[in-house]
Amino acid sequence: MAEEKTLKKTPAAKKPRKPKTTTHPPYFQMIKEALMALKEKNGSSPYAIAKKIEEKHKSLLPESFRKILSLQLKNSVAKGKLVKIRASYKLSDTTKMTTRLQDKKNKKNMKQEDKEITKRTRSSSTRSKKSMSVNKQEKMRKAKKARQPKSIKSSAGKKAM
Repeated sequence: MAEEKTLKKTPAAKKPRKPKTTTHPPYFQMIKEALMALKEKNGSSPYAIAKKIEEKHKSLLPESFRKILSLQLKNSVAKGKLVKIRASYKLSDTTKMTTRLQDKKNKKNMKQEDKEITKRTRSSSTRSKKSMSVNKQEKMRKAKKARQPKSIKSSAGKKAM
């Protein structure tokens, strides 16, 4: 028995834990996308936000994402990224401005790509520049003819008389 006491028990080998990595985008990004898609004037309810997020990222989200979402909404309000109006959430003005700036940058990049594509197609086209300008002039004439004159009963007509 004395020998048994001297032997120390070795702890069972621990299984290596896998790091918790998420495959879905950050919660604030998902919230922002949902709010932009919903486009509600007075903000969107947490239920509507959760529903929109679930539609888009259902396979990637954990089962308890609604609890995490409510916590993220509260934290975002505390940081000033969201504004809480009654029981609804809305993007703050600073967040809107940054997203608009990002959208403008993306549009500029897209326009530059489009210009490069049109340059490639124009050089390979067989139409002459003169025929293109004639077509543009015809379109302008048609657009001017489609306009109707102001009616006699309008206030602008009375002022002229």
